[in-house]
Amino acid sequence: MDISDWRQKIDELDEQIVRLISQRAEAAKAIGELKRISDLPVYEPHREQDVFNHVRAANPGPLADTEIQHVYERIIDVMRTLQRRDS
Repeated sequence: MDISDWRQKIDELDEQIVRLISQRAEAAKAIGELKRISDLPVYEPHREQDVFNHVRAANPGPLADTEIQHVYERIIDVMRTLQRRDS
């Protein structure tokens, strides 16, 4: 494959990633609503650590575990903001 083929593949993968992130955001919004109703905090450090442990365990590479965790730190930060905004 040449560079344009790889770029097309990346574009297709990005579209899939955006759809999955949107689905994750819908789930986070639903959880945020349940937290609001139950008077639970948006920020749950133990749960976030569980997510990091899970994605590191599921990581096949080539990103190092610390790199995949950095990606998820940002995703979770955005989801936490979404939960606060919608509460």
